[in-house]
Amino acid sequence: MKIAIVKISALGDIVHAMVVLQIIKGFNQEILIDWIVEERFKELLDLNPDINKVHLVNIRKARKKKSLFILIKEIKRIRRFGPYDLVIDLQGLIKSAIISRLIPSSITLGFDRLSAREKFSAFFYNQTFNYGYEKNVIDRNVSLIQFGLKMNNNKHKIFNKTPFLYSRNKYVNNHISNTKKNILIVPGASHKSKCYPISKLVEFITILDANFLIIWGNEKEKLLANQISALSPCVNVCKKLSIDSLISLISMVDLVIGPDTGPTHMAWGLNIPSITLFGPTPGYRNTCVTKINKIIESDSNVNPNKINKKDNSISRIKTKDIVDITNNLLS
Repeated sequence: MKIAIVKISALGDIVHAMVVLQIIKGFNQEILIDWIVEERFKELLDLNPDINKVHLVNIRKARKKKSLFILIKEIKRIRRFGPYDLVIDLQGLIKSAIISRLIPSSITLGFDRLSAREKFSAFFYNQTFNYGYEKNVIDRNVSLIQFGLKMNNNKHKIFNKTPFLYSRNKYVNNHISNTKKNILIVPGASHKSKCYPISKLVEFITILDANFLIIWGNEKEKLLANQISALSPCVNVCKKLSIDSLISLISMVDLVIGPDTGPTHMAWGLNIPSITLFGPTPGYRNTCVTKINKIIESDSNVNPNKINKKDNSISRIKTKDIVDITNNLLS
């Protein structure tokens, strides 16, 4: 049997989906799994032994350049993927549903209109599955896979997973300590309301005797990192990292702390201890809590179907609560 998984973006969402690879292979080692992803996230999937082939799409490029020529060329290329016995859209967006439908396949499966992120996406599937959008995202991914492959419930394997992110090269960072615990701070996120205040991050850093590293992915996040460094000179701001280097760095640290964003979720994918801070997004939905991967949610009443970008409740999370969990994890 040959299947294709469509999960084209974003960083954390792809990480949350990748656990299904181990579950599929545990069910039937002979199933061949291809993965369709946006080109900029390819390194997340590189070297994964459970993936047969990675297909890249560039729909985002066509949209940014407003180029009909690029779009038509991309559609023709996507039609050459496969054929497959089953295509599964784990994204639930109209664009991912269209990509899924373009791929030659006996069955195109996705969430139904009541449980997809964008309801109209269900129009493009010839088989649908209902599993509430408000439910845990990792459970949703696994449940859709189990339905498509007629598998028994194997969700317990989520908590017994092996690390599934791989790097080609070991990232060399002279600031990794051999004597102190290494804590990686992620200050940025997709929008401001998801970010923990700089002043409180600095307060946290000054309380603990540890080696702190800070990462960033764009100029706004670099500014946040430099603000922390200016207020707390003992921290080490990393250079801009590729996904490959980021995987390697996270695998070397003792703890990752950050908001609901890709690098924090990568710690879960690598079985590295983490604390994820949630304000306007629901912690119960957007990650997997384990013995080493913890969450702290704000006191906000969060709507899982829509992010309130004016919700700054993450600022009310107490530094002491982060310190207490950090001490427990590092002990």
